Amino acid sequence: MGKDYYKILGISKGAAEEDIKKAYRKQALKWHPDKNKAPNAGEKFKEVAEAYEVLSDPKKREIYDQYGEEGLKGGGGPTDGQGSNFTYTFHGDPHATFATFFGGANPFEMFFGRKVNGRDDDDMEVDGSDPFGSFTSFNINGFPRDRHVGLGGQSRRKQDPAIHHELRVSLEEVFHGCTKRMKISRKRLNPDGRTMRTEDKILTIEIKRGWKEGTKITFPREGDESPGTIPADIVFVIKDKPHAHFRREGSDIVYPVRVSLRQSLCGCSVTVSTIDGKTCNMKITDVIKPGMRKIIAGQGLPFPKNPEQRGDLIVEFDVTFPESLPSTAKDVLKRHLPTS
Repeated sequence: MGKDYYKILGISKGAAEEDIKKAYRKQALKWHPDKNKAPNAGEKFKEVAEAYEVLSDPKKREIYDQYGEEGLKGGGGPTDGQGSNFTYTFHGDPHATFATFFGGANPFEMFFGRKVNGRDDDDMEVDGSDPFGSFTSFNINGFPRDRHVGLGGQSRRKQDPAIHHELRVSLEEVFHGCTKRMKISRKRLNPDGRTMRTEDKILTIEIKRGWKEGTKITFPREGDESPGTIPADIVFVIKDKPHAHFRREGSDIVYPVRVSLRQSLCGCSVTVSTIDGKTCNMKITDVIKPGMRKIIAGQGLPFPKNPEQRGDLIVEFDVTFPESLPSTAKDVLKRHLPTS
């Protein structure tokens, strides 16, 4: 079934953009581990952040509404217009989502570190009211947020362009599936909202079996932070590593085989390797023409949308012609080969 992001935020499927923001604000404050000491608060806080990341993005929300969580994360949803599956992976840092939404790393420093109406902020019911309601135009230190405000007071901060990185994978990794961990360095705003720090983060990418070259994995808002802008998305694009024996065509694998002119005319046997380390013997009795192909069904890569089924192994023949022939050999060929 997958996660029900609407249920996590406590809203209906047809909720408006502003309702999604209000729901996230309420749930994020309720489950923030700094204020909620329940054992499951951290996991709830992460679920709320992921739900907001999806439902606040029109494209991701449309895919989720049609295909659910599985389609959103590359399991049968639409393509990106270039034949590759649209793939979304939550970046795994709910605190980054929280900081971006509220305009700082720790808004509790301003709003929960003082007295309100003669009592501590810790006594406030975060679930029932929005303690940020009268402060939404200020950052955590009380300074106005550096952002553009449109009609109705809506934030219109511009997001930096996405940053693309190639992610090289071997055909064996595509065949079996694997986990890649990519270390990135990024700039982050300090709690004062002005100075910067550099921090490293490990992004985990689950390479699913059969993923095609060009598949994109997006980590929203993992780029550098700067005042007044939304951090760029980090996008990894799958690229095939050159292979010593194979090349791929979609879910098919091409295995080049070189034969002599004699073998091409008289027939031969060849031993073909498969991507999973097995071998297959193939006896050829037909005349082999340059570029001729023979297919071994079901020995290619898994299909991305149905990994239990596989493409084909295509044996592609290349005929090596001799540099020269002795006159006696030419006479024999002239007598025995057809003229057309």
